[in-house]
Amino acid sequence: MKKIVSLFLCAAFMVAIATGCGNSQPTEGTPASSASPSSEQSAVDSGTADASIGGATEKDEKVVKIQGKAIPRPAGGYKFGYTCMDGTNPFFVTIQNEIKKKVEENGDTLITTDPANKVSLQITQVEDMISQGIDAIFMNPAEADGIQPALDELKKAGIPIINFDTEVSKMGDYCISYVGSDNYNAGKVCGEDLVKKCPNGGDIIVIDSPTMNSIVDRTSGFMDAIKGHGFKVVAQQDGKGNLQTSMGIVEDLLQSHGNVVAIFGGNDPTALGCLAAANAAGLKKTLVYGVDGSPDFKAELVKSDSLLEATGAQSPVNIADKSVEVLYKFLKGESVDSRYPIKTFLITKENVKEYGTDKWQ
Repeated sequence: MKKIVSLFLCAAFMVAIATGCGNSQPTEGTPASSASPSSEQSAVDSGTADASIGGATEKDEKVVKIQGKAIPRPAGGYKFGYTCMDGTNPFFVTIQNEIKKKVEENGDTLITTDPANKVSLQITQVEDMISQGIDAIFMNPAEADGIQPALDELKKAGIPIINFDTEVSKMGDYCISYVGSDNYNAGKVCGEDLVKKCPNGGDIIVIDSPTMNSIVDRTSGFMDAIKGHGFKVVAQQDGKGNLQTSMGIVEDLLQSHGNVVAIFGGNDPTALGCLAAANAAGLKKTLVYGVDGSPDFKAELVKSDSLLEATGAQSPVNIADKSVEVLYKFLKGESVDSRYPIKTFLITKENVKEYGTDKWQ
């Protein structure tokens, strides 16, 4: 019976995701009253790297200047590639749509692909885009390490890479810039909220995704925030950033860990899967946290009786806009930063109405 209920709940969430993503036009901005402290890291200019394609030569948090490489605009306009780990995730749908809009407004073309979280397919798709003669690519890897063969091919072809949301390994060897949320802080603010809500600690479940650097960073921030406050992680498993996968995992875990005070999901789809499992198990007091600030999550968060407690919010619109801005600057021969951190902050039941539930912040 629980499985049937869970499948029904999952279907309902999937419909909500499709509706929230396909019908709403993402808009930029946060409310004036959102006094969330900026977690945007200050840039540390340590010089200018002479890199025709790759950026800095080290993968760390330092920001260096990358000298642009002027590439004449072809008669028919630039042709850019776009690849992300999961083209059905509302977060990436929003980024893709925003990048496509900005690129086409400039008279250029964007070729998009969806590897469906399969790095082998992503490599093949990147190789195909190279053969189509792309001038540059927006890259979000299905696997930080596994995408290496595609990066090698792009570098060999002299194709500039804008790495967004999730860092590739050895990012500075291949990419001109990384544009992404302060993922560590996104997890940290969730952990800090949990400490306030559950001062006595308790058992918790963590659903992460070890192959996705963005989720690894969020999980690290969350764990650091709750350390020393009486919490015990009774289970930590890979939900692959997917609603259905996470729901099945948590459904099984709750059979032996039904007294958890909280569940942390590495992104909002993961958290919504955790929520579906918690509802099916009849939990009433467990707090569920996610990271994204997606419309579908906020639509559920606003309900007073929902187990969702908060999400570490980010802005896919801001990530997309900055990615496009940086690429065009580079192609004009202007210098750009190796890293562009985008601020993250907490959206809770108390302030969710300030951000709206029908679009991304």
